[in-house]
Amino acid sequence: MDLFSAVVAFSWLVYFWETYLSKRQDNIYHQVKEVPTELKSVIDEKTFTKSRTYAIDKSRYGFWHGLYSQIETTLFLCLNGLPLLWMLSGLLTAKFGLNEEYEKTQSIVFTFLGSIITLVLGLPWSIYYTFVIEERHGFNKMTLGFFFKDTLKKTLVSQAIMMPLTALIIFVIEIGGDYFFIYAWLMVFMISMILLHIYPEYIAPLFDKYNPLPEGQLKQKIEELAASLQFPLKKLYVVEGSKRSAHSNAYMYGFHKNKRIVLFDTLLEDYSPVTRDDKETKDSKEKEEDATKDTVDLAKDTSQDNAPTQEKEEPKKIGCNTEEVVAVLAHELGHWKYSHMLKNLAIMQASILFSFFVFGKLMNVHEIFAAFGFVDQQPILIRLYIVFSLVFSPVNEIESFLMNVLSRRFEFQADDFAVNLGKKELLKSALLKLYKDNLSFPVADWLFSACHYSHPPLLERMRGMDEADKKSN
Repeated sequence: MDLFSAVVAFSWLVYFWETYLSKRQDNIYHQVKEVPTELKSVIDEKTFTKSRTYAIDKSRYGFWHGLYSQIETTLFLCLNGLPLLWMLSGLLTAKFGLNEEYEKTQSIVFTFLGSIITLVLGLPWSIYYTFVIEERHGFNKMTLGFFFKDTLKKTLVSQAIMMPLTALIIFVIEIGGDYFFIYAWLMVFMISMILLHIYPEYIAPLFDKYNPLPEGQLKQKIEELAASLQFPLKKLYVVEGSKRSAHSNAYMYGFHKNKRIVLFDTLLEDYSPVTRDDKETKDSKEKEEDATKDTVDLAKDTSQDNAPTQEKEEPKKIGCNTEEVVAVLAHELGHWKYSHMLKNLAIMQASILFSFFVFGKLMNVHEIFAAFGFVDQQPILIRLYIVFSLVFSPVNEIESFLMNVLSRRFEFQADDFAVNLGKKELLKSALLKLYKDNLSFPVADWLFSACHYSHPPLLERMRGMDEADKKSN
């Protein structure tokens, strides 16, 4: 079997493996129809049914999207999509009087064309997922206009970053000599560090509004927790994630003594964005009312002549209260205390350095790139793509699995940290609320979970907290 056939065959092997794993998890969704015994006191039947329906819808979407993506990738490779796209980019650059010697310019055009084609082909799937599945379950808060505007901004920003980065990498490889892999890694490392500082401050605000957390009990308790752990908290922000989705989150960023914490407004119970104007509030309210109408009384008898008059259902509160938010941040501070972000960064950089080193050993093996249709001309960008995305695919799969294993270990450690701060019950309560608000299905197939979940399933985390509590006592 030649290299090209091996790459295509491996991609289908991975696809069938992923389909098998997804089928195992889909069976769980269809078989587990009642709330698990451990959760009966905290998750009601209605919420459980909603989360199950949401999970089934996402699973069905995932199956068809996965099949489409696999067929698309196979056709792209088998129909010489790479050489054709490179040739098209050459024709476009030739219109400006640039020949094959201007490899960096042609590579930038190639990257741009590839991104646009990927965007266009993926757009129907994104629209369906956002405006059908997420809308059906009450999560989508975007209008179609907002969606396209957001997509355009993301495309422009990503191209503004990728175009110069592509040219820089090619330049470093061209002039780097035998040790180019070290220089290429150093360049990627420096750019990564710069982006880690620039993105939250200048790029993320292009997409969402970031407001300082208002003065009050929550801010006071967070600052007290940070001070007790000597966490160098610089700023506290609330991001208006509710403009695009009802899903909730929280994260930290920053290096050394310049730490920042960001809370999604959907994480905070009773939070009202101070910058939202009346029209936005009205539109959001109408969407919430529509979503409530769509999800209430799904199995109601169509004959209502003798049915008693039902009282209007009270709007459901979402988010966590002050003490629960502090417990969630205690977990996040556990990641900081155990240097999880730095460890992940070190692993990522070691992986990039190793990848560039191996690429250096393979980049002049003519047969590898000839197998994909590049016989006479073998541009650096094409060689990078073939080696990193196709030849390395078995390594990438193993690395992804190992990183999930490590991530789950880190999550348990962060949970233990919060438990040792006396936050066990509050963290449990917060996780349960987040699972309810996000309609996360609480039961997972063990093999699917091991291969795909970067966070342990809810029941595993709750049992882990109980064990940590016993050990500390």
